[in-house]
Amino acid sequence: MSDPESYTYAKAGVDIAAGNALVKAIAPLARATARPGADASLGGFGGFFDLKAAGYSDPLLVAANDGVGTKLKLAIDHDRHEGVGIDLVAMCANDLVVQGAEPLFFLDYFATGKLEGQVAERVIASIAQGCRIAGCALIGGETAEMPGMYAPGDYDLAGFCVGAVERGQALTGDKVAAGDLILGLASSGVHSNGYSLVRRLAGDRGWKLDRPALFDQDRLLIDALMEPTRIYVRALLPQIRAGGISALAHITGGGLLENVPRVLPEGLHAHVSADAWPQPRLMAFLHAEGNIEPAEMARTFNCGVGMVAIVPPGRAAEVADALAGAGETVFEIGRLEEGERGCTVSGGRGTWFARDAWSATFHG
Repeated sequence: MSDPESYTYAKAGVDIAAGNALVKAIAPLARATARPGADASLGGFGGFFDLKAAGYSDPLLVAANDGVGTKLKLAIDHDRHEGVGIDLVAMCANDLVVQGAEPLFFLDYFATGKLEGQVAERVIASIAQGCRIAGCALIGGETAEMPGMYAPGDYDLAGFCVGAVERGQALTGDKVAAGDLILGLASSGVHSNGYSLVRRLAGDRGWKLDRPALFDQDRLLIDALMEPTRIYVRALLPQIRAGGISALAHITGGGLLENVPRVLPEGLHAHVSADAWPQPRLMAFLHAEGNIEPAEMARTFNCGVGMVAIVPPGRAAEVADALAGAGETVFEIGRLEEGERGCTVSGGRGTWFARDAWSATFHG
């Protein structure tokens, strides 16, 4: 009789050596994100952060977690892994800064059926790049190899970010008032919301993603669609600390209609003019290709505005100039008035109305 087979983890589909090699390869990437409070070294069971070394005396901690969504399928299908880590950091870090918090450290979760070291390293390198842009340290993470859970080549990402704000300096909406102006900060593209609809359009319309975009002959359509989410942290933090911003809204799923009301107190209504900024050609392309109703566009895509700042009228010009000087494209897109809590977006194509932060209906 032959000896019974000797089982190993590798035969079950998990390669511990590959995981260890990945950790060794990405360690320099993490070290490059070091900042006061964190040395950003990897290899321990947890990551430390020293709030006192970061300059805080009486801080509140703020935490956020998010993913990239089905934008990952485009990255996987078209070998565009270099930007999705920036998306991952952006979705978390932008959510922290709207609370007035500085992102301090970040942890990632990378899950796949079979670890492909080169792909994983490209993804984590882009996470490190996002952390450098946001000014936070990549202090740890998890790489999970789970055979049978994912199709060959597929992977998923999640990110976790912690920030801090000194007690009494958080943006809570308590300073928002009627008459405040609404500034819109331009997005870099679709960001990380609406990709299930983008992918459906691509399939139904037979888009040639590896060809120049109809709206930009100097760029492949896939590259336009995969443009990473803009990270607004470094531009916004000085203005928050200077007291020039009353509230911020990160324009993600739900668009302007559902995100702006989230930072408004009862009794205030945001009136936004869709004619106050040029519709990006990519958004116009999506709108036309899908024959998408304006209200659907406004609650599915950012429509060219990735962040909204609500500012007192006496500070608006100063804040807008400072943000422009920090590299942002800024538009004055509306104002707050007394009324039922919500947001109205009006323009040449009609009016969209959100009764509150969680519901939206269309008035043509």
